[in-house]
Amino acid sequence: MNHSDNLKQGEKGAWLSIFAYLVLSVVKLIVAYIGSSEALRADGLNNSTDVIASIAILIGLKISRKPPDKNHHYGHYRAETIASLLASFIMITVGIQVIIGTFKQIMNNEATQPEMLTAWTALGAALVMLIVYRYNLKLSRKINSSAIYAAAQDNRTDALVSIGAFIGIVGAQFGLLWLDPLAGLVVGFLICKTAWNIFRESSHTLTDGFDIEKIEEVRETVKKEPQVIKVKDIKGRIHGNQPFIDIIILVDPKLTVQESHDITVNIERMLADEHDITYTHIHIEPAK
Repeated sequence: MNHSDNLKQGEKGAWLSIFAYLVLSVVKLIVAYIGSSEALRADGLNNSTDVIASIAILIGLKISRKPPDKNHHYGHYRAETIASLLASFIMITVGIQVIIGTFKQIMNNEATQPEMLTAWTALGAALVMLIVYRYNLKLSRKINSSAIYAAAQDNRTDALVSIGAFIGIVGAQFGLLWLDPLAGLVVGFLICKTAWNIFRESSHTLTDGFDIEKIEEVRETVKKEPQVIKVKDIKGRIHGNQPFIDIIILVDPKLTVQESHDITVNIERMLADEHDITYTHIHIEPAK
């Protein structure tokens, strides 16, 4: 399966998230209004913004599938990472709003006892999101998609948020009325934490950050080529989920052009087999 097919598979995960969030946000907000639960209301607002974030991821995946053109010689793979970054902005905005709203409610002592219907709604939503999380996590690993991985992490956070809302609502049934708005406050912080993790990873990729341990693994693989006298330099960057590697190696200056070319072909084959790296630029220099 090529990269374009992988991205198309990823769109299924985005559509699943969109559908789940649409249904759950509507159900939660209605039940929260009827049952007077601040925790479930915050959870529902979170899901409503998750719809927008999932749509952004879907658009990013579709753009990433576009082939290279005269203005984008390396393709449009980074649109996937930009979509993850946009999703993090949306999530942190809602997280801050939830924190401010629930904090005001706690300070003003406006807590009321929610109905148990809201608790069962939160628990049911948690089970649904755990199923969606497992699907998207498995899919992200199968197609190596940063955007779908970000969606999966959001799915997991939403499941934990709903479980927290359930605990807060149940606690309020025993007279601990402050537990419900407190659960809403925890929801806000969990949203912000997930958003920060996604933002950090996406911004690292967009600024051409690359895992130093991966660089060393590539170096050791290149050294296996017997004709390589020294690995002078290795650089890496990520486009979407595709690593781009630039390598400078020193070889015997008496080698022919054909022999030098054969060395690069062998290195490219080893990197593809051992590290699934298919975009490699190898520069050969004579060893002195």
